[in-house]
Amino acid sequence: MMNLHRKLLALTVLSLSAIGLSSVAAEPVEKFDFGPQQTGRIRAEKDPLAVNAIRKNFRFAKEGFLTVAIAPYGPPIASYATDAKTVVGSDADYAQLIADELGLKLNIVPIAWADWPLGLTSGKYDAVISNVGVTEQRKQRFDFTTYRLGLHGFYVKTSSPIKEIKEPKDIAGLRVITGSGTIQEKIVLEWSKEDVAHGLKPVQIQYFDDDAAARIALLSGHADVHFDPNAPLAFEAARTGQIRLVGTVNAGWPLKADVAIATRKDSGLADALTIATNDLIKDGKYAQALARWGLQREAVSQSETNPPGLPTF
Repeated sequence: MMNLHRKLLALTVLSLSAIGLSSVAAEPVEKFDFGPQQTGRIRAEKDPLAVNAIRKNFRFAKEGFLTVAIAPYGPPIASYATDAKTVVGSDADYAQLIADELGLKLNIVPIAWADWPLGLTSGKYDAVISNVGVTEQRKQRFDFTTYRLGLHGFYVKTSSPIKEIKEPKDIAGLRVITGSGTIQEKIVLEWSKEDVAHGLKPVQIQYFDDDAAARIALLSGHADVHFDPNAPLAFEAARTGQIRLVGTVNAGWPLKADVAIATRKDSGLADALTIATNDLIKDGKYAQALARWGLQREAVSQSETNPPGLPTF
């Protein structure tokens, strides 16, 4: 039945794509800089407190530089610039701010995301700033400095009558697009169970292997809501104006999931990064950097070193 449902949706989407969707098109509402020069990047001053917090025997991968691994998997978090080699995005901006706070130059090393644990352990880079979530299992091998909330977002087409989604009853009976086998799917399934237990309609989950097909389904009215990691959807909302946010849920629901800088366990760098991040939060540079990529909602009010992590990955 699920395969048939997917095929019918796909056929509908293909038909709609063929005739066009001019009725839902919107002018871009915000422009983003993907040039390699990044002239609008926010910069910071050296923070003596952060520098003094670095363990005296800490050896940087490259002298005079903070070497940071980033996986350029997509905007607005991290992607390649128009020159196809410079890493830009929210994580790159944050890495630059941290390097500034430590009085160092920034050296970004592009990586495949799955390679970060081995590369960090071997000393190829000093830190990983690449949307890494804090888990109790990872804390056994690495130290963490939190810098962003892990959020999933509920997005609807701009003209949707849906105003807010903040609890299970708000999605009862709705057609919700999400990723199969993901954390966000588990959240939707749990919310749907709660709805049914309270006599409400179950959620109708829709799956798409193609982002474009999912977007056409939402904009054409064949789906009501798209629920997935917030950052890419926030970027699309700001860039196109075709969709809007109606609610967020922490990725660790019902627990709290934080995104953090990863460093080698007991290397003596994490506390300095936490001090630097809190200084950036205090002086407003942190908020400015997030706003540059439309990620204001993912801001933390305070950075922590090794907070409680999710019990499982």
